[in-house]
Amino acid sequence: MITKGLLVRLEAKSDMHEQVENFLISALPLVQQETATTAWFAIRFGGSEYGIFDVFPDDAGRDAHLSGAVAKALMENAATLLSAPPKIQKLDVLSYKLPETPLAEPNTKGLVLLFEAKEGHQQQVEQFWRDARAFVMEEPETTAWFAIHTDDNKYGIFDVFPDHGGRVKHLIGHVPRELAKHALSLLGSLPDPDLLDVLAENLRQEA
Repeated sequence: MITKGLLVRLEAKSDMHEQVENFLISALPLVQQETATTAWFAIRFGGSEYGIFDVFPDDAGRDAHLSGAVAKALMENAATLLSAPPKIQKLDVLSYKLPETPLAEPNTKGLVLLFEAKEGHQQQVEQFWRDARAFVMEEPETTAWFAIHTDDNKYGIFDVFPDHGGRVKHLIGHVPRELAKHALSLLGSLPDPDLLDVLAENLRQEA
């Protein structure tokens, strides 16, 4: 069971893009030693913005990660690599999909989409994302999918794909169509999507 997560945004200095990528990739062996980090993704939003998305069974797992080797190394190198302090958002995971078998190929693409719920309709939005899992389970190229509620009260998803084609199939699939159908009753703001590159990942199979 996954219930908690983190979305960390990192703004690289103009001459430090390659170093930030290398740092994130080098963190993978440390993350692989964290038994309570169920899934971890190093990502590039585009331009100079990078990030980390990871999920955990509970608060204890998340706290262990935040006090662990990767977080310590990030803080030690932040002044050298980053133009601003890391932006760390805590998340609740409402629903999710993990792979049931080992990956045939690594994920290279991702998607983050966030929006505000319409006032008074938060419970309906949460139920929408829980119901959406059934559709996502029918998408073989959506390797992993997480419906989230952020600490600044936005809702949305993070998901990953082996390639651009898998991401396109998801974007024109059943879940976006259902979201568009219910937009007037559920959404309090326009969805804000980010198309991501996945630089490294540690993704456990669903038990």
